[in-house]
Amino acid sequence: MTVQTLQKPRIVLPELKDKVAVVTGAASGIGRATAVALAQQGMKVCLVDLKNERREQVKQQLADMKAEVMTADVDVSDPNRVHQAFDAAAKQWGRIDAVFANAGINGVLSPIEDMKPEDWDHTLFVNLKGTFLCVKHAIPHMKQNGGSIIITSSINGSRVFSNFGMSAYSTSKAGQVAFAKMAALELARYKIRVNVICPGSIKTNISENTHPTPELDKIKIPVKYPEGSQPLEHAPGQPEQVADLVAFLASDAASHITGTELFIDGAESLI
Repeated sequence: MTVQTLQKPRIVLPELKDKVAVVTGAASGIGRATAVALAQQGMKVCLVDLKNERREQVKQQLADMKAEVMTADVDVSDPNRVHQAFDAAAKQWGRIDAVFANAGINGVLSPIEDMKPEDWDHTLFVNLKGTFLCVKHAIPHMKQNGGSIIITSSINGSRVFSNFGMSAYSTSKAGQVAFAKMAALELARYKIRVNVICPGSIKTNISENTHPTPELDKIKIPVKYPEGSQPLEHAPGQPEQVADLVAFLASDAASHITGTELFIDGAESLI
């Protein structure tokens, strides 16, 4: 494998150099793109995800870029594993400056009438409890120096409610926005900023954690758009575009932004 030097970032944020970031859901999609983008800024990155080949590929990619990187094998809905991951990152580098609470699932897509309670519970357990645990266990390591927490929510649950069968997912995403606003106010005394990004359709691997049921057909309402559902580009967004937004929110350039949801969807949610 050819050893690469640190690639030039799409945007340059010098104040991030040598700071420490924890990225959950780092093995693919938005998480992977963000881990790369933060490493390009000179940050030390802890990759939090379940142990798998893709996570190790990201670790190797960052190592080839001469970035400092470590991994943690974590199910974000497991309190002990989340706690251990944040403690390990802080022990390794002495601090945590930015957290990207990005891990999540679409879960089972089903009409409300047909949804199994255990499927509802699982989606909220991973998405909402996972976010809470990441913020909770980041706080002790960020109180002294402050920093930035960015949560991945979605246009589903905030602006869009027409993706039928996603009642559990949308509820979890709406809950993340409310939780972030509560956390932003509570943690302002420590100079910890908490913001939410709400992506629209982005090319990622989250479909692997999506399980539609046959009953969906009975509630679908056909909706057609003239040239795709993203008016700005007529195509789903790229993970790297979201990564740029995360890097901005992690930086001092966003020092007066907290408790805010930022939509990144090419105007998809405005149709």
